[in-house]
Amino acid sequence: MSPEVLSTPVADTVKSPDRAHSRARAARRRKAVVTAVRVLLLVVVLGLWEALSRAKAIDPFNFSMPSQIWDQIWTWVTHGTALGSLGEQIWYTLYEALLGWVFGVVAGVVLGIALGRVAFLADALGPYIKVLNSIPRIVLAPIFVIWFGLGPASKVASAVVLVFFPVFFNAFQGAREVDRNLVANARILGAGDRRVTLQVVIPSATSWIFTSLHVSFGFALIGAIVGEYIGATKGVGLLVAQSQGTFNAAGVYAAMVILAVVALVAEGLLTFAERRIFRWKPAGSEQ
Repeated sequence: MSPEVLSTPVADTVKSPDRAHSRARAARRRKAVVTAVRVLLLVVVLGLWEALSRAKAIDPFNFSMPSQIWDQIWTWVTHGTALGSLGEQIWYTLYEALLGWVFGVVAGVVLGIALGRVAFLADALGPYIKVLNSIPRIVLAPIFVIWFGLGPASKVASAVVLVFFPVFFNAFQGAREVDRNLVANARILGAGDRRVTLQVVIPSATSWIFTSLHVSFGFALIGAIVGEYIGATKGVGLLVAQSQGTFNAAGVYAAMVILAVVALVAEGLLTFAERRIFRWKPAGSEQ
């Protein structure tokens, strides 16, 4: 065997760490560039908005401006709102959204897995679920206020109906998409329906379920805010309603900014949890 042939594996071994380092550096550079572009885009949009408002190219009374929105947030933080402290309003809305999100996720996962596993249930309940899904669920918020009053229950109900369907359909599809070979192997090893569901179907559907969780928490916030907007005693949605009632555009935008921050924090926590749970997945499969 020639020396060139013998040296080839050694050369590949030496080059492999270099390629890995190069890919890591390229990934870091790309991440830095993406972050810089995001920040630059935000600065440009906010700066253009501020400049157009100050120049009266757009009506500052209706569109407000970033500096006024910041002043409104700072006033709420330092002096509170007409309803109490800002933290209390945020917590009230977050409590309603979290409670509705949990109930909606649990109901969606349980029913989705059940209908995905039991064809008879899917055939019997499928038409009713399709009909319920076709109803614009936001219009149910006034009904929930009539049923449950101005307290948290009506907002939780609004959040539940918004969260349930995306989670249900993802869980249902995840249960249907389970590798049949895995199910067959589990049955060969003596697993019954219950063990197959708990140890094969649910773990296989987890990635589908987590996909819906990212979207569904935003829906839970929407449900809580809409319910508070229609009728409530406190909460960020009531801040929006009061700001609109007094033609305070900065207050409306300030509440939207606060909700966006809450949603981003929740998204970050969900992403962190997903990465911890799916550490076994290759990095490229997460995208």
